Amino acid sequence: MLKRVFLAPDPGRMRLRFAARAVLGIGLAVIVCGLAGHSLVGAVTGGLAALLALFTVTDATVRGQAVTTALLPVVGLPVLAAAAGLHDHPVARDLTFLAVIGAGVYARRWGPRGHSLGVFAFMNFFVAQFLQATTDHLPELYAAVLLSVLLAAAVRFGLWCYERRLPPAPVPAPPAGTGLDRVTTRQAVQATTGAAFALVVGQLISLERWYWAVGATWWVFVNTTSRGETLVRGFRRVLGTVAGIGLGLLVAVPLEGAAVPSAVIIAACVFGIFYTAAVSYTWMMLCVTVMAELLYGLLGVLTPGLLALRLAETGIGALGAVLAVLFVLPVTTHTTTDAWIQRALRCVHACTAEAAARLRGVEGADPAPRVAELEQLLGRVRLSVAPLMHPLNPMLGRKRRARRVLALLDDCAREIRGLVAVAADPEASHDARLAAACWRVEAAVEALTGGGAVPVTDQPPAEEPALAHLHGLERALAELAAPLRTPTGSPLVGA
Repeated sequence: MLKRVFLAPDPGRMRLRFAARAVLGIGLAVIVCGLAGHSLVGAVTGGLAALLALFTVTDATVRGQAVTTALLPVVGLPVLAAAAGLHDHPVARDLTFLAVIGAGVYARRWGPRGHSLGVFAFMNFFVAQFLQATTDHLPELYAAVLLSVLLAAAVRFGLWCYERRLPPAPVPAPPAGTGLDRVTTRQAVQATTGAAFALVVGQLISLERWYWAVGATWWVFVNTTSRGETLVRGFRRVLGTVAGIGLGLLVAVPLEGAAVPSAVIIAACVFGIFYTAAVSYTWMMLCVTVMAELLYGLLGVLTPGLLALRLAETGIGALGAVLAVLFVLPVTTHTTTDAWIQRALRCVHACTAEAAARLRGVEGADPAPRVAELEQLLGRVRLSVAPLMHPLNPMLGRKRRARRVLALLDDCAREIRGLVAVAADPEASHDARLAAACWRVEAAVEALTGGGAVPVTDQPPAEEPALAHLHGLERALAELAAPLRTPTGSPLVGA
């Protein structure tokens, strides 16, 4: 597991940059909040606002990221006001919290911007519960949020904007649909139902820390689509929390709220959250848990009993998410996996067509954005089939087929990258064999996505690099037919 996290590929050191910039931006926000005279409550609120501004905003372009960042306070401040104003009205507070959760998940239908704004709204309501904020705190909290988002934006778009040197990275939208067939609509109902369960049971356990259960339900639903993904994420959240509590007993409790060492370890936790988020949800949750423990230490309320309560509330929240995805408008793993695989295959064809056009000298032909989109889609495929790859999955046949599908899709991506590299060479030329090979790739993709027979060709070895990559792509597509279907033609995961 350590190898997977710390030795995972990091092209262009993007994860390292992401994490280092986060420490800089959040640290700057907290320091400036302190210099501005804010209390510890204000500094914590500001640090969280900066963290969310740097973590959740994932628009494809820098311009889009700037617009979304500017909209964060527009959404967050009214929610913060509602949470503080309803502090002494528990029924209205709880109903409003559930409404924020439903709206926040439903907003994902509008892509990365909707997702970011939904998360920011939820977390502003959550932090008001965390800090027991009332209307008396609002002026300070407003100032802290606005100042911290501004500072995070200054770091992200001014001081350290490495995205300006990169092509836009398309972020694939969830599978489409209408009404209750739309995944985001179903998830909004599921998340609200699961959060209602977590809220009620969480309050039975603790009237002070019940929001931990609701938070656990919410974050289990983030970046998941099917019930299989949600189940795996719930398991990993509990596992990361358990590990984080164990580490907290060794690190956070003995510090007893000492400011300097706590601040240093919190900075390390922030780095860990951002660095591990893309490769291990368990490790990310470990870092989140230790950071929360240190914050409670700074607030003077950290005890072993509080850590036990956090574990119990996290378990309740994960259970709420599990029950919701199993029994409330379930979205099957097959539904989402099939949609992502089909989109990835169509993107393979689009990449091939753009590369072929580039080789022909067509003006404006550029396969690079398509390759970036393919990488994003393959990431979604890996996430979708993760439940099948989980060590606890007893369906060994489907596990083998899932591994085979991922391996062949990775082969496709490797051949595409090679083809695009060749196409970028101004000396590369085009001939009729490339056109024929591209046509065969198109036919194979159409057969795989439409249920027809995949044509099998036996091409002689090619000396030209572009043709060799196309032949390799043809072979991978032809071999995909077997694991994607059983002899009866059923899909990869069945249900």
